Amino acid sequence: MANFEKAVFAGGCFWCMVKPFTEWDGIEEVVSGYMGGTIENPTYEQVKAGDSGHLEVVEITYDPDKFPYAQLLPIYWEQIDPTDAGGQFQDRGHSYTTAIFYTTDGQREAAEQSRRDLEKSGRFSKPIVTDIRPAERFYPAEDYHQDFYKREKAAYEADRAQSGRDEFINAHWKDRS
Repeated sequence: MANFEKAVFAGGCFWCMVKPFTEWDGIEEVVSGYMGGTIENPTYEQVKAGDSGHLEVVEITYDPDKFPYAQLLPIYWEQIDPTDAGGQFQDRGHSYTTAIFYTTDGQREAAEQSRRDLEKSGRFSKPIVTDIRPAERFYPAEDYHQDFYKREKAAYEADRAQSGRDEFINAHWKDRS
């Protein structure tokens, strides 16, 4: 039986952060939700308005024997603009900022090393501003947000196309394998 672990990443709109992680053997589940705020059981409306202090996140349940945490980090970095402190792409405000929430010291160390490596790479001309901080209580988002890219394919694709995320990814990660 697998010994699953959790990883939590904030990368702007959680709709765009689910699919890149679901495509790998060893990823058990990816759940959209909220973390890092000051109120219990926040609603999407509270988070989006900035009233709760939470970030939109994805909580990834994974088998570290099949897919180690260190392999999740490059996938994460390639989905975001780690230099933007004001949100991600068309989504602006605190709830759309980036962060890595670690659940163990090993995750913290791996996340910090990956951020240092990204800074040294010269891939970005501006400083990396993505926070690395301890995980807090995770609140799953409302059901209609879960697997949005599958259930509402046309709306997801339209929103993603409008966001500018793919153009940014292609411009900064075109050399990725």
